[in-house]
Amino acid sequence: MAETTVVHLLRHGEVFNPEKVLYGRLPGYRLSETGEAMALAAAEWLSDKGLTHVVSSPLERAQQTAAPIAGKLDLPIETDDRLIEAGNAFEGLRVGVGDGALRSPQHWWKLRNPMRPSWGEPYVEIAARMLAAVEAARDTARGAAVVCVSHQLPIWTLRLHLEGRRYAHDPRRRQCGLASVTSLTYDGDHFVGLSYAEPAGATPPDAVPGA
Repeated sequence: MAETTVVHLLRHGEVFNPEKVLYGRLPGYRLSETGEAMALAAAEWLSDKGLTHVVSSPLERAQQTAAPIAGKLDLPIETDDRLIEAGNAFEGLRVGVGDGALRSPQHWWKLRNPMRPSWGEPYVEIAARMLAAVEAARDTARGAAVVCVSHQLPIWTLRLHLEGRRYAHDPRRRQCGLASVTSLTYDGDHFVGLSYAEPAGATPPDAVPGA
């Protein structure tokens, strides 16, 4: 009989970002105090899920989110660069509706193809690297469970891929809150189902989209 393996995709907690910029892959963005509490709540929720491995994006906020889980279960944090945040041409800029970079005509050309998208890493590439990272994690935790700490857009793009949905979407409709867990179940090598949980509660409506 095939083995059942669960890959839990954990989004990092809230980041200290008073300027409300899109920080993307920029260094120096750490969890806020609220984000640290979110990481603890996620660690508690995951503590009885049979984890044998903890894998994280290389970015600091993801590593911080992984730390309480690794500490609670006495596991090392393994880093997989494929779990990193999506590349974005608006890194370091404010991109809220009605203000910031989107008001400047010099940036409008970046929005020419939302299907790709033209302002950042193509969805198809995000899905491919995330799928490779998840399958590698699955293979290391055969018959048990593993957590991969990543970021909102990569997790959501992979979910769209697995569910056979189109990549282009409204960021406000992503079901991937801060410190949320998207759990993928595999029967052997075959993806058989998905569930979603918010151990730290729902994300505040004024959170920076896509952060």
